[in-house]
Amino acid sequence: MAQHLSADHSRGDANTIGGYAAVHARPAAFEGSDGYSYSVEIVTDSVADGDAAWGAYLLFVQWARVGGTSPLGHLETEYLAWGDTEEEARGVVATLALGEVKQLLDARIAARQGTTPTRRWWDVMRDEREGEREQH
Repeated sequence: MAQHLSADHSRGDANTIGGYAAVHARPAAFEGSDGYSYSVEIVTDSVADGDAAWGAYLLFVQWARVGGTSPLGHLETEYLAWGDTEEEARGVVATLALGEVKQLLDARIAARQGTTPTRRWWDVMRDEREGEREQH
């Protein structure tokens, strides 16, 4: 069962991706330019890149439909930061503004589709309902 936790603004800047997760005790979520919902997480990997031991990027989990509980797929950015430690690499990405994160999501959606998509969630839902009617 889900529970509502009050935001704790003493934990960070809720306008950044890392601060949002700390303040709200959950990952940020966005509506993608394709009309689907996405949650986002900062991921780190050990990398063998001469100057840095760790790299950090964003992982966007695409949800099946608005309010859906099943993931449909995912998108990833390229490495956005590197550091000598996992915390250092993660810390750099954590400072990205939520608007910048949304732009990165929409850029990944456009790259996947080959164009800049313009569908909104209500268009997706309407198309799904029309497809169900045609099957009956």
